[in-house]
Amino acid sequence: MLARFDITAAEIDRVTTAFYAKVRVHDTLGPVFAKHVEKWPNHEAKIAGFWRNAILLERTYNGNPMQIHKAAGNVHATHFPIWLDLFDQVLAENLTPDIAQSWSALAHRIGRGLSMGLTPATKTSDAPPSLL
Repeated sequence: MLARFDITAAEIDRVTTAFYAKVRVHDTLGPVFAKHVEKWPNHEAKIAGFWRNAILLERTYNGNPMQIHKAAGNVHATHFPIWLDLFDQVLAENLTPDIAQSWSALAHRIGRGLSMGLTPATKTSDAPPSLL
């Protein structure tokens, strides 16, 4: 089966690494991820595998993103527009416009699905005040 669009595994890895470098220092997303990610290279490899599965149709990723995000307890639907905006920035910085647009469309579709399964942040949650 062919890939969804023309991209290499190395490009997926590069984007994933660049994205999480920005996440780690992001005011809103950084603390959310820091609560759960201890070994960034391992996390990045797993997420790159997710994207290779979604884009290149590899069958090496084994996980349930919805279950993981729900179980985290501090991931809310309001995080996804922030996540997607940052992801779109990284795509534009690292890929040609047509590949960036194709990946962005897929990420937005996945993000919509994930955010629908999560609750919005509430005043009693541990979400950063900027999300309440």
